[in-house]
Amino acid sequence: MSSARLGVNIDHVATLRNARGEDYPSPVKAALKCQEFGADGITAHLREDRRHIRDADIEAIKSQISIPLNFEMAPTNEMVEIAIKTLPNACCIVPEKREEVTTEGGIDVKRNHNILGTIIGRLKKNNIKVSLFVDSSIDQIKLAKELGSDIIEIHAGEFCRKVHDRSDFQKELNTIKEAASFAESIGLETHVGHGVTFDSIVELSRINEVKEFNIGHFIISESLFLGLETTIRKMKTLIAEG
Repeated sequence: MSSARLGVNIDHVATLRNARGEDYPSPVKAALKCQEFGADGITAHLREDRRHIRDADIEAIKSQISIPLNFEMAPTNEMVEIAIKTLPNACCIVPEKREEVTTEGGIDVKRNHNILGTIIGRLKKNNIKVSLFVDSSIDQIKLAKELGSDIIEIHAGEFCRKVHDRSDFQKELNTIKEAASFAESIGLETHVGHGVTFDSIVELSRINEVKEFNIGHFIISESLFLGLETTIRKMKTLIAEG
């Protein structure tokens, strides 16, 4: 059985660029380097407030990489139009609040049922795979399938925090395992993301149903010390060992 894929989120290369208002470091160059160093895909989140990735970044990344682009987006008409114009491999629909530092949890599929149904239909008409970023909830995953999602990406933040803090993480890990198993049983592909580090990938990569990990903040941060190539290759090795 082949190991899960690694998607690298390059949002925080753009965060660093924007801190000084310069045109470097370049998210496009980062995406190309990630591709060169073995990433299986590139993830970028175009937020409503454009706090890191910008519209021009998405266009340039899509036009220059040869690996899949996973376009993270809020469920808004503006983002749907950009996605249809760009035609990424997949769109991962995430909840978004202006005041949050980072995405705080999965999208509430039940509460957003009607708008998600419309958006998923529009994206799939344009041959774009659809992923919903969800908590490890059987009910949310069931609704994701009913709405026509192809993929679920499980928010692993709480599990990863407990691993980092050396707390008991078994309950959170079991919940993720059960969610991934259920998703596969109903025909959904399972991805995992948010807060994943070298430590937390060890347990997560043992979950056979997980087909892809999307990791950004840790990879970009750790590359300051190890270099981007070493960080990506080490993460891929840990995934393969799992």
